[in-house]
Amino acid sequence: MEELDFTVETLGECKIESPIPLKNNMDEAHASFVNDNERVLYDIIYHEGSKNNRDDYVEGNLMEKAGARRHIYFQPNHVHAGIITCGGLCPGLNDVIRAIVRSLWYEYGVRRITGIRYGYQGLDPNNNLPFKELNPTNVDDIHTKGGTILGSSRGGPSIETRVDTIERMNLNMLFVIGGDGTQHGALYIADEIKRRGLKISVVGVPKTIDNDISFIQKSFGVETAVAEAVNAVYSAHTEAKGAIDGIGLVKVMGRESGFIAAHTALASNDANFVLVPEVKFELDGPNGLLEALDKRLERSFHAVILVAEGAGQDLLEASNAKDESGNKKLADIGVFLAQKIVEHRKKKGLPANLKYIDPSYMIRAAAATPNDSLYCARLGTNAVHAAMAGKTKVLISMWNYHLVHVPIGTAISKRKVVDPKGPIWKDVLSTTRMPLSMTNN
Repeated sequence: MEELDFTVETLGECKIESPIPLKNNMDEAHASFVNDNERVLYDIIYHEGSKNNRDDYVEGNLMEKAGARRHIYFQPNHVHAGIITCGGLCPGLNDVIRAIVRSLWYEYGVRRITGIRYGYQGLDPNNNLPFKELNPTNVDDIHTKGGTILGSSRGGPSIETRVDTIERMNLNMLFVIGGDGTQHGALYIADEIKRRGLKISVVGVPKTIDNDISFIQKSFGVETAVAEAVNAVYSAHTEAKGAIDGIGLVKVMGRESGFIAAHTALASNDANFVLVPEVKFELDGPNGLLEALDKRLERSFHAVILVAEGAGQDLLEASNAKDESGNKKLADIGVFLAQKIVEHRKKKGLPANLKYIDPSYMIRAAAATPNDSLYCARLGTNAVHAAMAGKTKVLISMWNYHLVHVPIGTAISKRKVVDPKGPIWKDVLSTTRMPLSMTNN
């Protein structure tokens, strides 16, 4: 088992009695506070004869359980909390904002809650973006809408400028809702806060529609994204079946991780080829995609291809361009594949009835499904519990179906990807019956 550090930083000793009316004894027939010594196992797999079957294997294998603490660090009526959303849109952003506001207001009695507009750009005084006062009234129904009422953006001013603004606002805690790049920024902010000797808690809620942050069992919005993508695949399948040698091509999100494509394929059972960044494929040659597609059409007269946006980038013209978050700008694999497939079919004198569907921005802007909304509510509420207890540089995660605290530095240390040798990809191969490999080596 790899050596991991799940140690969570705190601002200091918690001496203030929590205002939440929970019980202190877990044996009582009422909900109880969570103790700091309660842990969740990271690795629960039994390996015959290995270290993690001995009593000492728990060292480095324990994640701190999330939840309300009996004693908290901040005096609630002194708290000024800030909430910020960064990066691309994702279903559930408003749900998390709503949960944070309601927990601060109703559970802890916090009355100063400020929304920072348009991501980290809202912390740049040169942008002159007004802050938004938040309370239960103005977040009451936002969970029924897609997007974020605070707006979002990529990039932002220097870390020093961000912390200058946070300090001028007299914030005690900052809730950062965003993906890998956003959480890198949150960690830099927390480090600068610590360097200045300030007592400000920085708590992240991981938002990645690609589901690519490590030690996060599932990111919010993923379930909604899959549900929306399944509808697109259904449409592509219907179009393909209605034409001679019909081909449906659907592109979904997934820059470096193909979870949306893999889960959509398993949920729909209509995709015949699934292309993800983690598994290399070639177009030409006897084992390439085009030859496999021809064989499928000869056999079944229609085909559906599901491709993640980051798949097959080695087949396209390389570019060094980056967006404001520092992410490499991807070439459009969907348009490229559509063109190559049509050219290939026409060159062979075969029908080229292809319908291309790219629902990406419709998916990102969708309102969360009930299950996602529920998950967002729990993430937001537990983010508040962590901040009130003085936790900092920490993300709220679900792991082994428990909500836990994960240090931001640990979570962003590596990207989570689909394992080509793992059970999810094996199930995709089984469901689609696509070739095990589409390369010519």
